[in-house]
Amino acid sequence: MPVFSSRIDGADGQVLDLDTAVKDGLLGGGGGVGFGGGFAEKLDLKKMIEELNLPEIPSVFICPISLEPMEDPVTLCTGQTYERSNILKWFSLGHFTCPTTMQELWDDSLTPNNTLHRLVHTWFSQKYFQMKKKSEDVSGMASEILDTLKKVKGQARVLSLKELRRVVTAHAITRKTVVDNGGVSLLSSLLGPYTSHAIGSEVVSILVHLKLDSSSRLNLMQPAKISLMVDMLNEGSIETKINCTRLIELLMEEENFQVEIVSSHSLLVALMKMVRDKRLPNGNLPGLSLLKSICLHKQVRFLIVSIGAIPQLVELLPELNPNCLELALFILDTLSTIREGKLALSNCSKTIPNMVRVLMRVSENCTQHALSILWSVCKLSPQEYSLIAVDVGLAAKLLLVIQSGCNPSLKQQSAELLKLCSLNYSDSIFISKCKLTRTIQ
Repeated sequence: MPVFSSRIDGADGQVLDLDTAVKDGLLGGGGGVGFGGGFAEKLDLKKMIEELNLPEIPSVFICPISLEPMEDPVTLCTGQTYERSNILKWFSLGHFTCPTTMQELWDDSLTPNNTLHRLVHTWFSQKYFQMKKKSEDVSGMASEILDTLKKVKGQARVLSLKELRRVVTAHAITRKTVVDNGGVSLLSSLLGPYTSHAIGSEVVSILVHLKLDSSSRLNLMQPAKISLMVDMLNEGSIETKINCTRLIELLMEEENFQVEIVSSHSLLVALMKMVRDKRLPNGNLPGLSLLKSICLHKQVRFLIVSIGAIPQLVELLPELNPNCLELALFILDTLSTIREGKLALSNCSKTIPNMVRVLMRVSENCTQHALSILWSVCKLSPQEYSLIAVDVGLAAKLLLVIQSGCNPSLKQQSAELLKLCSLNYSDSIFISKCKLTRTIQ
């Protein structure tokens, strides 16, 4: 048997070589739990490796070429072991050396390393068995909790829901169990006009982890259920608020979604509070994400503008991270497509400075939205707003866009906006306004 430098920790902490590990059965070679009678050999090694996707694997199982677990290990005359397909590929490239030691091979034969193959197979078989056993255990636990939920009320129901949330969050396999056992319908039935926030928040936190079919989504769109979610958006914990936004956004993906569900003054106000609350930094992204989905519906844009969302978002822009900034600019750009949105943007003193500041600083998408918003505002009153824009450095930023390697449509839009801004100046004065030193830093 070839000598391996890697070692495997035994069950009691001692260090073992391959011979000892196989002989003592510490890795299943002599009768691992649940794998007697050749049962392990019936399992497909490749399937087990893929499904387990383990972060830590004994180094002796790893092919030095691919750094992946070996399914068909073979040993060279140098004593080094590789996955058969990998070493054959190495040879096909004209190499006749050992990849690890770089020694020239005096014999190019490949010897199947049956001991290592058996050890790899048994080790993964045991891990696979343990995973399946654990999956069966937690799935059974989820089924029991669902049965309990049908019988209990009050604080006992809250405790059962908390336990179900813990299991569903920690074990992906239980999510299918809950769905297959009618859990979505059961959980949905717990949401209604008289549901406490303690119950509602737990139910929503479970539902956001489950795969909801069309029927389930339509059921959750009932006015009383949506009303409860909106109430929790206004008064719940940050975790509950985030879960409510994600569930509502999930419902909006339904083909038969009715926009009236999100045409709610209370919902929009709650989202803006969530986005603006500096004590809840984690609420920015989900809140803006839902607001983006809502503003895609033209019927709701006026309502979003009417609650003062535009000046609030403009004020918030300098504090947002890149992902949130792109969402906020998308929303503002979309709202600028209606007259009320353009007017709200033009009436906000920070719109132009904040848009100019964004140009060429974050991403091409952010630049595109900022340019579109600036164009909408400046077109309202070119003489008034273009003067303000040039004074805060817009001309220099536009020249940067034109000279950059960005999308040709952005360059064209920048050129048109630059031309609009130049109408208020003589050539010499406008050239002086284009100096980069005037650009907002």
